[in-house]
Amino acid sequence: MRVALGIEYDGSGFCGWQRQRSGRTVQACLEEAVSRVADEPVTATCAGRTDSGVHATGQVVHFDTVSVRDSKAWVMGVNSHLPPDIRITWAREMGADFHARFAARQRHYRYVILNQVHGSALLANRVCREHADLDVCRMREAAAYLLGEHDFTSFRAVACQAKHPVRTIYTLDITRTGRFIYLDVVANAFLHHMVRCIAGVLLSVARNEASPEWARELLDVRDRTAGGVTAPAAGLYLVAVRYPARFDLPTSGWLPEYGQ
Repeated sequence: MRVALGIEYDGSGFCGWQRQRSGRTVQACLEEAVSRVADEPVTATCAGRTDSGVHATGQVVHFDTVSVRDSKAWVMGVNSHLPPDIRITWAREMGADFHARFAARQRHYRYVILNQVHGSALLANRVCREHADLDVCRMREAAAYLLGEHDFTSFRAVACQAKHPVRTIYTLDITRTGRFIYLDVVANAFLHHMVRCIAGVLLSVARNEASPEWARELLDVRDRTAGGVTAPAAGLYLVAVRYPARFDLPTSGWLPEYGQ
């Protein structure tokens, strides 16, 4: 039997999603908890592997098991064995044609910027704090160049292992609510550090350190070393993974909003 789970986690206490030889990871904690409920070892596959310090409200995973449990038992049982910074939000029994990663059609990330001179004691690990005045109009102008299908070589980590750098961005919206700026990016898939690289470029443009046209120039040059600084992980959230309608899965987690 294949089971899909929706999960949320505070990434500040983890060395990313993927299990490692050393360091606390979301995958290791989740697999240990699920295995206890299933009474057998399980391996979890996620829709998008998040980096150290990156959060999720709408991550989706699947695992295979011979154990039979109803949805409530999976949610409550697994949560009882999880640390408080990970929670299961829903569970569904799926057919063998479902795959958390390969069946996904779109992924939605939100990047949160706190634009004020001083930092926040409560949000230090949940937002990117930027002290300079940011011009949102310039950010939007630069973001427009990134919409559509492009080679995003200049917007991925040098160590990225993706087979090709071509991705399609469907939405790149930038909104401001008081001190907070939100970048919402929806694409078919993402490269390693892609959203954080985009955020770093847009922040440079917003500080008037580069023109909005720089975003287009970076696409053309296809060279990561020509790009801007990778923005901090703390502001990044995986908020939704979208699948074909036949799977009938919840489409998103909650959007992090921190008021004025």
